Parts: sequence; structure tokens; C-alpha cells
Amino acid sequence: MKQLRSIRNVFLTVTFLCVASATTTVFAQEQKGDTDVRYNQYGVKVDHFPLNSEAQNSILVIENKEKGFKFWMDNRVQMDGATYFGIPDGYTPMTGGVTMRRVRMAVKSQISKDWYGEIDLNFSNGVFELEDAIIHYTGLKDFKFSAGNFKEDFSMEETTTSRYTTFMERAMVISTFAPGRHIGVSARWHRNWLRASAGVSWQLIDNADTKFNVDEYNKIGNEIGPNFTGKIVFMPWESQVNYGLHLGYNVSYRSPKKVDDNVSNGSAAPRGYNGNYFSTRNTTAINRTKYISAEYYGVKYDLLHGFELAGYYKGFRFAGEYILNDSYMDKNSTLLNVSADTKHFSGFYAQASYLLFGGIQRYDSEQSEFTQPTRGKKWGDIELMARYDYLTLNSADIHGGAGENYTLGVVYHINNNVKILVNYQYSHNDRYANNKGKAIIGRKADGTPTSNPLLAVSQLGARFQALQCRIEIDF
Repeated sequence: MKQLRSIRNVFLTVTFLCVASATTTVFAQEQKGDTDVRYNQYGVKVDHFPLNSEAQNSILVIENKEKGFKFWMDNRVQMDGATYFGIPDGYTPMTGGVTMRRVRMAVKSQISKDWYGEIDLNFSNGVFELEDAIIHYTGLKDFKFSAGNFKEDFSMEETTTSRYTTFMERAMVISTFAPGRHIGVSARWHRNWLRASAGVSWQLIDNADTKFNVDEYNKIGNEIGPNFTGKIVFMPWESQVNYGLHLGYNVSYRSPKKVDDNVSNGSAAPRGYNGNYFSTRNTTAINRTKYISAEYYGVKYDLLHGFELAGYYKGFRFAGEYILNDSYMDKNSTLLNVSADTKHFSGFYAQASYLLFGGIQRYDSEQSEFTQPTRGKKWGDIELMARYDYLTLNSADIHGGAGENYTLGVVYHINNNVKILVNYQYSHNDRYANNKGKAIIGRKADGTPTSNPLLAVSQLGARFQALQCRIEIDF
């Protein structure tokens, strides 16, 4: 009930703000030549100026260009469905279904030419999560400074909004290693064909459970350690519309202090502190089985390296990333449950797509990522896609499993706000990818199914096919 009340209150508040802002234009027109002093509800004298409202790609925007003020909503609804098949007899079944993948409501405002603020909330399946809470300052030429809860500038696929990602789900290596959203500060510099950024971040605050975990660890003297992330991107032909190239390198120092689990009985369980827990699904969100996972403690720090290559020519684009995660172990840690050797994990993806009816791929050099393509026909455009991605969490004495996906897709871009996606995927894992011992991954010598990789007679593990679809509206 608290979740439902929160959703209702936020919705009513945002609706009121939109209506109040939209009527300001009329009020301002009635006050021509107005020299009256205005006060806010706290009795403070305030500046006031007229606003104009219009629909930009069917999104309500209220602004005053002279003052540099702009206010708009950014909402998104994604409904997904999936079915799974091709699973060998006796293996763990994969159940399909439907879900509200994202129900996003964001309020964004450029309050002056130099200052910008944003709040982005997610209510998918009735569960509240904070996505973005951002403050931007752009008062220095070529620089942008950010503070709040936002995505670290690591991986072009991760920082690309889910509104414009090519496939329904990001590749396994991205969902496993790309840092995503955390509380932090960052600085970004961009001039012509070169962009660079650096930032420091701490924990993610997305819901009440995560905040509780942080507070409980703090009570027993465990401080959340910092993460340091940097990126540099070269963009030859940055000024060209019909073609371009993207070369990027990311690096990130990751503190091992996580807050994944609740604190139990006033003490920090090993998982969640001075350890790593990596896990991923095979790029599907409907079925929750995480075949590939690795959990180990006694980590001193992690070092991430990411390499990016992407390009586009008219209606064609390609992109790929290779990410390595090195876990450096603390030989003196009392939590050490694996060898002290450095653990090396890695993964990559390569994907390409093409607009069939004359559309043009678009690249945003400010963000160094692909954005919404233009459509070639009045009725829209159709985009065909293909991707291969691979991930391994096997290293030394850790056998978290490895897997690969072959994905084909088609997108019907109906207009600026609505699109339909269909993805077909073949997934194949090795015998160590057993969902922490809960999934059937092979057969014993006598032919009976087993979840134990040491008893399986083949290196082949769990495999299946999936057909996924999505309908999305942005408004």
C-alpha cells in the first residue's frame, strides 16, 4: 500500500506541476507590462517571466528561450513478453510470461543557461526505484559538471538510454560489469572530435532496501569505498551527418565494498562486503534464471578496462565493446575463500543494424553514443539487427560459468514516440553455468540429468531459444 500511495502522490504532484506550468503562459499574457512584485509561499521575493508551451515530438515543453528556462516531462512505458523453447529434455525449464519492463516518469528542467536538474523514477510492476537525480552545471566552456545519482561514464551501451538501445536487453558483459548508476560527481570535457570525462562515485541508492543496507553497514563501522572512473573518446568526422567513427577507452577502479545483501544479526555477512557477486541472465528479463554467476570474498579492489569501437554510414551502424575485470585479492583478508591469485574475467559483444527504407542513423557526439534514428518513410521505418555476445566468469579456481548468445531482431519505428521490437535469441552456456547449483547443465555417464559440472560428461551446458517482443511509447 505504501508503494501505491507513493506512486499516486508522485503522479498527482507531477500532473499539478504540468497543469500549473502550462497555464502560466495565459497568465503572463494577461499581465503585460506587469511590474508587480511577486512572492513565493515562503514570503521570498521572486523573479518572474512569461513562458511559452508547445508539443515537441508530442512531448509537452514549457520554456522561455531568452532566459534559458525549459521544463518538460520524459515518460516511458515498455511492455514485454517472452517465450522460451528448444530446451533439452530433463533440463531446467524456462518459463515465459509478460511484464512491465519499464514504467518511467521523469521531470527535467533547464532552470537557466548554466544549470539543469532531473528526477527520474521507475514504477515497473508497482515497485518504486529511483533512477536519476542529477544536477548539471555547464557554465564553463566545453565542460559539464554533474552531481547526484546517475550513470557513470563507462560503456557507450550502458549510458545509452533504454529508449534508444538497439536490442531489448543489453549484452551480458554490459549488465555484469558496466557500473551503471551510483551517487557521485563527475566532470566532462568535449571539443570537436575529442571527449574525456572523470568521476568519483560511491554506492547506488535505488530503493529502500539498498539504503537500509548502506545504513546498517555504516553502523558497524564499514564505510562505503569510492570508485574512480575515466573515459576518453575519439570521434573522427564528428561533424558529419551521414557517417562517423567512434573509438573509446574506459577505465575504472572499483572498491570491493558492496551493499547487495541485508546485514544479518548486526554483523556483515561476507557477501556484500569485501567481496564480489557477479551474475547475469542470458540477455532476457522475463525469466529470472541467472545461469552465470561468481561469488567470492577477500577482494582488495577491482580494475575495469573497456574498449569501444562503433561507426555508422547512412542507415547502417555497428558497435562493439570488450570489457575486462581484474579482481586483486587481499592476501591478509580473513574473508578470503579462494586463492589469492588475481581473477580475470572478460566478455564482449558485436552488433550491427540497418534501416531498410531510407532512414539515417544518428550519433550524439555530446554523449558519444547513438540516439534515435530518422525514419525513411511517413509511415515509419524498419530496422534489422544482429548481435553476438560472450561472457566468462571462469578464472583460476573460480568457475562461475561462461555463455554466448546469438540474437536477431527487428524494430518497427512507427513514429517519434512508438515502436515495436521483436528479438529472437539462441543461448548456449558451458557446464559451469549452473545458477549456483540449481540448474540442470548436463547428463552423467548413465544419462541422468545433473547440475554438478564435475559429473557432466560434456562441456556443453544449458541452452535454449527465446522469442521476445516489446511495445514502447515515449511521451
